[in-house]
Amino acid sequence: MGNPSSSLLPIQEQLVLVTGAGRGLGRHIARAFLGQGASVVVNYLHSAEAAEALADEAPGRALAIRADVSDAVAVRAMVEQAQAHFGKTVTTIVNNALPDFKFNGDARSHAHELAWEELQQQFEGVVRGALNTVQACLPGMRAQGGGRVINIGTNLFQNPVVPYHDYTAAKAALLSLTRTLAQDLGPDGITVNMVSGGLLRTTDASAATPDAVFDLIAASTPLRRVTTPEEFADAVLFFASPWSRAVTGQNLVVDGGLVKN
Repeated sequence: MGNPSSSLLPIQEQLVLVTGAGRGLGRHIARAFLGQGASVVVNYLHSAEAAEALADEAPGRALAIRADVSDAVAVRAMVEQAQAHFGKTVTTIVNNALPDFKFNGDARSHAHELAWEELQQQFEGVVRGALNTVQACLPGMRAQGGGRVINIGTNLFQNPVVPYHDYTAAKAALLSLTRTLAQDLGPDGITVNMVSGGLLRTTDASAATPDAVFDLIAASTPLRRVTTPEEFADAVLFFASPWSRAVTGQNLVVDGGLVKN
């Protein structure tokens, strides 16, 4: 059984692995943890220059490491390198990495043209990627008596207004994995939760979204605006903090109230 005290680690004492942290939402999440004093592994695949620049913002507390999250061997090597570098075990995983994707509904495949390979690409990066990070960090988390896994989801489960079939299906599978892992790993003191956003203004992926879509979404939310990546990252911090120690298997939607659970 896990030691409950491991769930009380303040963020500034945590070693956080953020996948896909070189750009986009992942960059904002990594920066949010760094802003709270955490040590952060800035995982990237293609964005080497941006990842290194982010790591340079917090000398001694951030390390950029290239790894394809769909490659279990590469992920294990990344975790071993990070833990050796910082001299401590990964306490918190943020599964954010997303295979190449642009949030432009006009450019996505509709039902009559959707290829299985498109879904498979997303499942490989989103679901296999999360499985690989959890399995690589699990021995250390169990040894230290607990840990945090935070998966990044989408509000398109509840509001599938655009034909992002591949992306939404993979994230839906990740939500199921979130819940089954929460049940499986709870006795080890490991919490597993999901934070789901809508369209964010603005990330690299949403840069392709027409302004009219942003305006429509803003008008549809109670707050009358589109959520920012910084606001979304704040919610991720909650699930890593001691304040969420009794919360697991949950999906928190952070979209300004557009979707109501």
